[in-house]
Amino acid sequence: MACLLKGLKNSVLNPPILEAPARKPWISHLTAVVTVTDDGGSSGRLRDELRILPTGDIRNCLVALSADESLMSQLFQYRFVGTGGLQGHSFGNLFLTALTGVTGDFLKAIRLSSEVLAIRGRIYPSTLEDVHLVGTMDEGTRVRGESAISNAGMRIRKIALSPRDCHPVPAVVQAMRNADIITLGPGSLYTSLIPNLLVRGIVTEIRRSRALKVLIGNLMTQPGETTSLDAADHVEAIREHAHAKLFDTIILNSKPVPPAQIARYRKQGALPVETDRERLRKMGLDIYEADLLAAERVVRHNPDLLAAAVYTAYEQWKAAAGDRRLKIARA
Repeated sequence: MACLLKGLKNSVLNPPILEAPARKPWISHLTAVVTVTDDGGSSGRLRDELRILPTGDIRNCLVALSADESLMSQLFQYRFVGTGGLQGHSFGNLFLTALTGVTGDFLKAIRLSSEVLAIRGRIYPSTLEDVHLVGTMDEGTRVRGESAISNAGMRIRKIALSPRDCHPVPAVVQAMRNADIITLGPGSLYTSLIPNLLVRGIVTEIRRSRALKVLIGNLMTQPGETTSLDAADHVEAIREHAHAKLFDTIILNSKPVPPAQIARYRKQGALPVETDRERLRKMGLDIYEADLLAAERVVRHNPDLLAAAVYTAYEQWKAAAGDRRLKIARA
């Protein structure tokens, strides 16, 4: 998610103006919707000790949407070293936790942190309820907790929230109703993408929306979680959990991953996600492919190329470029 937000933020106009810059797509409202099932690392420790919703994914989105990569952004990502109680904690996680304690309001803490970092957009948790992931593995084993599921090393058959009947943040529902584009991904299929869809009412709102609904394909498989799954398998898993067809378009990388990187990732049990175009088309998806790779040692999306792909996919879907004032909700 953070990768796409980094690319989109450069087109956010705050406050929005009445006329868009010539020949440049722009965004009047950008909303990131963040899952709150993380129970590992610094977020998990704070969650257990202080009964606060996990802050790590929200912190990453705050930094991704910050106006620039300034000292404050670096500060929010700083992790304490040493052997004491602060070891491994992120300053941003502690800051959000402290603000929540001071204000008594998690949403207000996020808003105030957003002001500190001068972010371009809005960030909301998908729900304010204390939810955990429960995974059912291929062999029938049930595993509770996001970190335990990720580390189980087994194929996941189904994922669920506990408790199941959790409600979305009202602002999230409103953002989806107002959106021109709703995107999902990139991110961990079962532990990052699908959990937001399991919050009560989210799928219904996506289905009702007249926005373009875009799924962004992952570049690499994840050991255990998505081993041997291709892009169509990812779509099928989302459909099975949502009990509905949600997306109009899938955005995929067309540039081959360099052999040296493939060899390095293969040792970790990961490979590039393959594309079965015929199967994807039979699922009713339009396919948009482009070079999306970042020129880095690790395999990841280039934020600017990914944002450009979203814009182009929207233009092709919309077919008319009159009103470019996009209100984008990230799911």
